[in-house]
Amino acid sequence: MHPKILIQKGIAMTYTKRDIVRRISETKNLPMVQVEPWVDDVIVALRETMMEANPTCRIEIRDFGVFEVKLTKAKPKARNPKTNEVIFVPEHRKTHFKPSKLLKEFLRQPLESVDQQ
Repeated sequence: MHPKILIQKGIAMTYTKRDIVRRISETKNLPMVQVEPWVDDVIVALRETMMEANPTCRIEIRDFGVFEVKLTKAKPKARNPKTNEVIFVPEHRKTHFKPSKLLKEFLRQPLESVDQQ
């Protein structure tokens, strides 16, 4: 299905790591088997850096965005919506992505002007 048709139906187009590898291999005129280890290494490096965060970290990739590992506060009086029981939720870490100014400006454009590009 064409991406435009998927958006009209309310279904977001999903891209996998393989799609990214294919795109890079086409732009660099390299075989996918040569590109895939590099893409894997970048993803593993990002994941390991975030997992090793003690307790927080910030990974900034210019013209793309910032990945952050942030702390959440403990919630001593959270409520289980199913049983209505009051529970304690301990402090933990969460991930956050903030897009770059370039990416934000592009995504804020009206869809008609994006389609024309």
